[in-house]
Amino acid sequence: MDPTVSIAALFDFDGVIMDTESQYTILWNRLGKKYLARENFGPIIKGQTLIKIFDKYFSSQKEVQVEIAEELTLFEKEMSYEYIPGVQSFMCDLRSHGVKIAVVTSSNLEKMANVYKTHPEFKNQVDLILTEESFAHSKPNPECYVKSMNMLHSTPESAFVFEDSFHGLKAGIDSGAFVFGLATTNPREAIESYADYIIDDFSGMTFEKMIQLRRLK
Repeated sequence: MDPTVSIAALFDFDGVIMDTESQYTILWNRLGKKYLARENFGPIIKGQTLIKIFDKYFSSQKEVQVEIAEELTLFEKEMSYEYIPGVQSFMCDLRSHGVKIAVVTSSNLEKMANVYKTHPEFKNQVDLILTEESFAHSKPNPECYVKSMNMLHSTPESAFVFEDSFHGLKAGIDSGAFVFGLATTNPREAIESYADYIIDDFSGMTFEKMIQLRRLK
């Protein structure tokens, strides 16, 4: 491998680093029913930025957008932020092997500020954090992952994406990276065709195992 090219591990945030997706599902299911009369709305919008959700589902409801944004802001201040099992030790192992780590999330800066308040150590565990404000196109567009690879001096051949949502998994695959699907939000059988390898969480994951799985693919 070219020594100027970095190995990069690119992590989505919700449902991958932090166990938050079940909380968002409850919220968005309620909002979908209230404003759109749609059941099970939460899973439909997972992995997308708030701007994309508004443009696609609430474009003609400006007052509703304001109400949802206010409710979401309050919700994210009060929600629980707990690490997915094994993710911290895995990231520590990656860093010990010189792997560059990025968080690539559809969340905005305001939401991530809540995370930093709860977990002051978080920023020191990664090299780069890209939020909603960092890219023009929401997942499933691969722009966010391509951009993070470029910023970390990596390539699709040396990058690994960790995702849980359908939109995020598609973005990862289309970026050309090797994609690990986290069965934290959707069942294994639902996402197996969207990823190169499926894991339940990061228990037992190591740098060596990550590399070996790519070689076996």
